[in-house]
Amino acid sequence: MPHHDRYLSSRELLNRIGLSEDTPSLLLDEDLDTFDSDLAPVLLERYQQLQVRHQFAPGDLVTWKPGLCNRRAPKPGQPAVVIEVLEQPVFDSEIISGSTYFREPLDIILGVIWDEEHGRGDFVTFHFNSQYFEFYRG
Repeated sequence: MPHHDRYLSSRELLNRIGLSEDTPSLLLDEDLDTFDSDLAPVLLERYQQLQVRHQFAPGDLVTWKPGLCNRRAPKPGQPAVVIEVLEQPVFDSEIISGSTYFREPLDIILGVIWDEEHGRGDFVTFHFNSQYFEFYRG
């Protein structure tokens, strides 16, 4: 049984969520210092990207829109293949309203090549919110 009252170090926590010195990930494609603490233009750009909807079909290759990756797989810039576009979205069952996944409408099933320890190289499928994706232009 796991011991829950042990505090994780910052390094342990980052490793558990898939961020480490070996696999750094930036919140933004650009360096935050270049914005002089004014993230308003970036927020508006990300909002506008979310408003652009693509009509995906099974077999299409897609990738995350820049700056909108909210899951560990696929990695930003990597392709995924559309398996199915759902007529009715499934809503994520996350019960904590502060989570980025709370009631997220998952309306597309994508296939990816798993790039983690166990099962590395396997083809796996996940449900996603299609608003976060665009056509892959590899």
